[in-house]
Amino acid sequence: MKGLVKWFDECPIWLKVIFALPVLDSFFWGIYRIVKGAAYGKIWTLIGGIFWLILGWAILWIIDIISIIGWKNVKVLA
Repeated sequence: MKGLVKWFDECPIWLKVIFALPVLDSFFWGIYRIVKGAAYGKIWTLIGGIFWLILGWAILWIIDIISIIGWKNVKVLA
């Protein structure tokens, strides 16, 4: 599972932004948060991932795009 987290962290920025587009964001970054939470024992990251799967498509994708452009990785609940 840590391999998947590492792969997401090392993806080029353009691919991360594509993953953060509406509808895709909920799936890709929601799964990323769930896997990261499970792999590193971070309960809030795991809960955040579940939350992201449910509501990521609505407005949370904007937060991810801003985070990726500003810090080159997702930061909120991750």
